[in-house]
Amino acid sequence: MKPKIVKSDSLDESLTSEGCLIAENYADDRFSIAHATVKPGVTTVKHHLKEVDEIYIITSGQGEVWIGNLEPAKVGRGDLILIPAETSQKITNVGRTDLKFYCFCAPRFTAECYCDEEQNSKKK
Repeated sequence: MKPKIVKSDSLDESLTSEGCLIAENYADDRFSIAHATVKPGVTTVKHHLKEVDEIYIITSGQGEVWIGNLEPAKVGRGDLILIPAETSQKITNVGRTDLKFYCFCAPRFTAECYCDEEQNSKKK
């Protein structure tokens, strides 16, 4: 890795199929960092990442998160969420403002590692 400053206003946000805005801040083969925004009332799709560990750091807003067999939990600014590879997850914005958080993935997130559990259950 080389020294670099990535300005947040230089990033392009993309709307995901689950209604979440994602902007990738940095990626190499070892890890990736992205910024996510979930609008009020939106719940992400129940999914897991194949062979990729993920960490969320909530920067603003209020959410409720489901991870594996844990009880659903309220989360807010400053909270850290650890999601091991292959673990089911989803998050809902339960507040009135945008829920924003950073997603750290190791190794790097790729579209191939994403497994939509809701879509897969409909196919069965």
